[in-house]
Amino acid sequence: MLTIKNYVRAQSLEEAYALNQSRRSKILGGMLWLKMSDLRLQTAIDLCDLGLDTIEETDECFSIGCMTSLRSLEKHEGLNAYTGGAVRAAVRDIVGVQFRNCATVGGSLFGRFGFSDVLTVLLSMDCLVELYPEGLVSLKEFAAMKRNNSILVRLVIRKTPGKFSYQAMRAQKTDFPVLTCAASCVAGEYRVVLGARPMKAMVLRDEQGILKQGICEESAKAFADFATSVTPTGSNIRGSAAYRTHLVRVLTRRALQELGG
Repeated sequence: MLTIKNYVRAQSLEEAYALNQSRRSKILGGMLWLKMSDLRLQTAIDLCDLGLDTIEETDECFSIGCMTSLRSLEKHEGLNAYTGGAVRAAVRDIVGVQFRNCATVGGSLFGRFGFSDVLTVLLSMDCLVELYPEGLVSLKEFAAMKRNNSILVRLVIRKTPGKFSYQAMRAQKTDFPVLTCAASCVAGEYRVVLGARPMKAMVLRDEQGILKQGICEESAKAFADFATSVTPTGSNIRGSAAYRTHLVRVLTRRALQELGG
C-alpha cells in the first residue's frame, strides 16, 4: 500500500525540483503505477498547477507538457495527421479510456518501461525531452539514461518530414503488449523500434542500406530478417523469448509494408 505523509502542489519547477531531491519524495504524474507500489513517501509532489497539461502546435513542432494525458495524444488531430495515425494506434489499446484520461506523457516516459507503447512510437520520431534543470536532450539519449531526480517538463516532437506506422501484439485487447514495433522514414532515414522484448525499446537503423531502394515485399522481408538476427528477446509471463523473436520478424515486416503503402 502507498502511504503519503505530505502532499504538495508545487508552484514552480524550482520548488518541485528542490522537494524531489529527497529519496523519500516522488513526483506523482498520473498516479496509476505509483499507487500500486508499497512505498512510504515523506512528500508527494503534484505538478498540476504548472500548466503542463497541454499540447501546443507550431509550424516547427508539437510541445507536449508532462501532465498531458494519453487520451489527449489519442484525440489530437494535428498530431495524428502528422504521424498518419501512428500515435493513436500506439495508445488506443492501453487499458481503457478511463485509464488513458489519467495516465500522463511524463509518467509514461520517465519510467522507461519495457512495455511502453508510448516510448516505442516516439523513438521512431524526431523527439526531444526538456528536463529541469538540464534542458533539452534527445529522447533516445534520455531513454538510455539512469533515473535521477530531474523533472521531465515536456516532450517536443519536431515536424521533420516523415512517415510512420505502428504494430503491437497483445494476448488480448487492453493487456500489456507481448511485443511492440514502430517503423518510420524520417528525413529519408528508415528506422524500426522494437519494445516489450520484454526489455525497453531499442532502435534499429538501416545502416546496411537494405531499404535504400524503397520498401517492397522483398526488402521488407530482408529487413525483418535482419531485425530478427540482432534483436535480443527474453521470456516472461506474456511470452517466451522464442515467440518474441518470431514476432520481431512478423511485426517488422508488417510495419514496413504499411509504411510503404
